Amino acid sequence: MLASLENGAAVPMSGAACTAARSTSSQPGAGRVSLFSRTMSGRPGSVAAAWGVRERPHKGPKPALSLARIVDAAVRVADAEGLDAVSMGRVAAELGAAPMSLYRHLSAKEELLELMVDAAWGDPPAAPAAGEEWRAGLARWAWAMHAAARRHPWVVRIALNSLPIMPHQVAWFENALACMGGTGLTESRKGSVILLLAGYVRNIAATEADIGAAVLASGLDMSAWMAAYAGILRQLADPQRFPALRAFIAAGVFDAADDPDDEFAFGLDRILDGIATLIGDKTSPL
Repeated sequence: MLASLENGAAVPMSGAACTAARSTSSQPGAGRVSLFSRTMSGRPGSVAAAWGVRERPHKGPKPALSLARIVDAAVRVADAEGLDAVSMGRVAAELGAAPMSLYRHLSAKEELLELMVDAAWGDPPAAPAAGEEWRAGLARWAWAMHAAARRHPWVVRIALNSLPIMPHQVAWFENALACMGGTGLTESRKGSVILLLAGYVRNIAATEADIGAAVLASGLDMSAWMAAYAGILRQLADPQRFPALRAFIAAGVFDAADDPDDEFAFGLDRILDGIATLIGDKTSPL
């Protein structure tokens, strides 16, 4: 598990107690040095400020801005205008402040992005109630993360490349671990479960965002877009070469959009079924 973390899988990241993340050059912030690395090497960062254990030293009068206000403003900009719109200048304008005033709290935009991710995931669901089964707890955890990603779809566009270090990240991590307290899984396998679930949530969120953007660009609603896609496939897919696909289309799967929650629930249930099999299989190493 630690090997996957070191290679950029980032379990659990950005409020998603175990977010499977990859750092690629096409993602905003790719290649940056993570907050984890900067903080652990003793360089100034916003981790301690986010935890409320250190104020950033500075000279002069007390600044009118706070780190929390800056991050909240950046999240508002990303929600309204997209992640590409987020810049130190745009966030400063949102706050009615000078861009340089943000640098009294942040060393760079990359630091702001990591704080935005943690704020976007927000608080995890309530701690598991006494007697709650692990499956119900993990399902609640995954659905809560799914809802956060829908509120802030840009959150899965930011490359994640550190271990959990921010307040919400650690809280999500703790919550998922607590859900598996009575499963008999080893601590290492609990981490693997969190990585699997968080990676699934991230993948679904990214896919939904991509499809949503394509539908928006087409000018159609979702059902019409799906029907148009089916029509194109009927024209292109030779029944002799693609018999299974033609049967799929003939079944009407693309005739109308289904509830996206149905897809998420299906995949989540299959993952939880597999975890249940692992927990119940006494011959398998947990």
